[in-house]
Amino acid sequence: MIIRTLDPDTDAALLPGFAALMVEAVADGASIGFMAGFDQAGALAWWRGRLAAAAQGEVQILVALDHGGVAGTVSLVPAAMPNQPHRADIAKMMVAKRARSRRVGAALLAAVEALAMAQGRTTLVLDTISGSAAARLYERAGWEKVGDIPAYALMPDGEMAPTTFYTKRLA
Repeated sequence: MIIRTLDPDTDAALLPGFAALMVEAVADGASIGFMAGFDQAGALAWWRGRLAAAAQGEVQILVALDHGGVAGTVSLVPAAMPNQPHRADIAKMMVAKRARSRRVGAALLAAVEALAMAQGRTTLVLDTISGSAAARLYERAGWEKVGDIPAYALMPDGEMAPTTFYTKRLA
């Protein structure tokens, strides 16, 4: 497996793999902003927008690649305000079904933390559905639970779910 930063100038060919990963995640119940019925066309459109945002420096997207193509992704979203040069959000962590239980999520998380640190982003923030596998991953990786918000997000099936916010201070 290789983990690297997506290059907006040369990696457009990976977009169908990113879209398929996102469709799979939503179909499996991941609360990543989309509802049941989310399809490849919608995912491709969303990823084209993320590629454009990456080209503008608004986000950096990491991709995990294996023999089957896109195995996972996570994004670093640097805070844009002048008083927050030290802060970034971690967003849209997804791991393909075929790659789960192979520590791809842990490797992506370590890689995005290293990327943040290299950029001087020492205060990181993320959120996930409370009690999820992702929450357990973040806690094992030393992320500090800040708090829960009940009924914060909709699951793809429309059910309300609580969200836990985490932070990590990089030294």
